Amino acid sequence: MIQVLATNIISPLGFTTQENYQAVKAGKSALFCQEVWKGIPHAFTASLFSKEQEDRFLVPGFTRYESLVIASIKEALLHTDVNLHGNRTALVISTTKANVENLSMDAHADNSYSSPATSALKIARHLGFTTQPIVVCNACISGVAAQVLADRLITHGSYDTVVVCGADVQNPFVVSGFMSFKSLSPYACRPFDIERLGLNLGEAAATMVFGKDQAPHAAWKMVAGALNNDAYHVSAPSPVGEGAYALLQGIQVYATPASLALLSVHGTATMFNDQMESKAIERAGLSAVPVSAVKGYYGHTLGAAGVVETIVSMESVSDGAVLPVKGFIEIGVSGKVTISSEAVPTTKSNFVKMISGFGGCNGVVLYAQKEDFTAPVYQPKKIKTVRQVTITPQGYAIDGVAQAVQTNGKSLLTEIYKTHVGDYPKFHKMDVLCKVAFLAAELVCKDRPSTCDANQRAVVLFNHSSSVVADKKHLATIQKADEFYPSPSVFLYTLPNITTGEIAIRHGIKGETSLYILPENDASLMHTIVESTFALSPVKEMITGWVDCSDANLFEANIKLLTIE
Repeated sequence: MIQVLATNIISPLGFTTQENYQAVKAGKSALFCQEVWKGIPHAFTASLFSKEQEDRFLVPGFTRYESLVIASIKEALLHTDVNLHGNRTALVISTTKANVENLSMDAHADNSYSSPATSALKIARHLGFTTQPIVVCNACISGVAAQVLADRLITHGSYDTVVVCGADVQNPFVVSGFMSFKSLSPYACRPFDIERLGLNLGEAAATMVFGKDQAPHAAWKMVAGALNNDAYHVSAPSPVGEGAYALLQGIQVYATPASLALLSVHGTATMFNDQMESKAIERAGLSAVPVSAVKGYYGHTLGAAGVVETIVSMESVSDGAVLPVKGFIEIGVSGKVTISSEAVPTTKSNFVKMISGFGGCNGVVLYAQKEDFTAPVYQPKKIKTVRQVTITPQGYAIDGVAQAVQTNGKSLLTEIYKTHVGDYPKFHKMDVLCKVAFLAAELVCKDRPSTCDANQRAVVLFNHSSSVVADKKHLATIQKADEFYPSPSVFLYTLPNITTGEIAIRHGIKGETSLYILPENDASLMHTIVESTFALSPVKEMITGWVDCSDANLFEANIKLLTIE
């Protein structure tokens, strides 16, 4: 069990945790309609920083996104005596698109775009971290997944302290992508309401500093956390909330419904997400637990959402209140949930944060303040490699044996597909990164039926370049106002974790699916993450390794199938 040493939120509602909580408690919302904004041809409602607020956090030599991360981490660290030097403190950043607003179609342009991991390394060194930063890129669940990773890294013994910062800024790239899905509401969002029309976007950074459980009993502690996948669809949740339901059931090993002050939900105000969450909550027997949803104050802050909403829940429960769901008037979901448009008092001191996202991924964390819990037992496991596959533009090998090929570059991927798969037409719609990962997973699993349950199988991938090839393809669709035609099928693959979702669907994997972006192909760091995942989760079999694609004809995969001996 790990404890929370300090927190911070920087958003349009304030620059400290307390400023943000007091604003939300007072019913203030940062959502405003943007009639004309950065070339976007349609009006939308969002929570965005003002020019004056940006001037407060901008750091010379850093992008808007990087400056926001730096400002949030610095403010949180002011409340601790954490030593950033040495090898016992780690930085974990959760984000969806990081610096993507600085991406250019011009390969020779002088711009400040860089891989999320390169950006993270720049931030880490500026702040004084000496260890390699880790970027969690799991779509909407990134902020919760980062907290789960922090628990694993500390419990594993790799670090004494982990600083988690979730951050994203809004830009035409992201806004146009969500517009292509027709998921944006022109008005302030209304989570779980019968009149809900969609989500609003927001920008924020939020930081949580985690350490070993050595503080007084009143400190907030993460009791447990878990991740899984629906294995249903990469852009739509399971209608009955299969993955979310399984996680909520599992978390009740550590906390009964009667002990929970609130259930902090994703609450995007989209038709399918809210409905799915309500069904998962009802099926898990948590209908009587008050629901908390804060998108009506912040909008959807993407990689920051899981961290922002966890911190607000901590402040709310500490204050003895369940905050009202702003925008909610009349129930508009079929699952039975307890939801209110007014604040509700509580004397309980524990809560659950749940979240779901593109790629079919789901996450949940349980926090406690005063009550005693038995945390999940750390169980080191002996791991063995069953098969290993490498793919490069020049060819591919299985267990070190090179396979005969007739082509190279992108054409090689089609050759591998025709030789070893051939019956999955969706392959042809995937971007290059996803094709490489998909094929590597096919080869490591070929002719080897799994020997464990679907929820004990995982996909954990690592890369450096994120989804830059798909990013440029999407960017090309929004370059000119008179040629503004963003496509949902293109935008979807700008979320690199879609690779793990596609593999999960193909192989029926309902355990954890995670994607981490690293500054380099670091075998030791990857092993630590994989080992801690096996030790603190039900995983018994894992598809894992390095999959990177910096150009349509420049890709690399080194994937293993691991099992427990």
